[in-house]
Amino acid sequence: MKINMRKSLYMNILVPLDGSKYSEKALLHACDMAKNYQSHLILLYVVEKSLPINLLDKKEYLEILRKFGNKVLIKGKDMTVQHGVDSTIIMKEGNIVNEIIKLAKNKKCNLIILGSKGMGATARFFLGSVSNKLANNSPCSILIIK
Repeated sequence: MKINMRKSLYMNILVPLDGSKYSEKALLHACDMAKNYQSHLILLYVVEKSLPINLLDKKEYLEILRKFGNKVLIKGKDMTVQHGVDSTIIMKEGNIVNEIIKLAKNKKCNLIILGSKGMGATARFFLGSVSNKLANNSPCSILIIK
């Protein structure tokens, strides 16, 4: 008996997270799509290393971002488990857009799902500019969730 194994259009979906309600909403959409397409989700948090640091020393600041990123990824992983979706968590350091693009190519992602806005300048970065840059440079389709 031959079983028809259809390859999904969206085998690997990349979901950049930043801890904002917008990225959480994007993850909910990603979970729904992953269930429908039997996709694997890759949850990514990027520690932006090029931000100007005035108040704290750079090492201390990066350590705070790493701890925050870890919490964001664990919360995201828990959400995927609750929805019965297969996922992997990854933390990178560097330029946000470059790291998203590199990982999307590396993991052969078919889709990137992200929120339309981030947490803002003080807490993180403006995801609006990230989504704009990704729209022009992404190796795959992107879905921006409002």
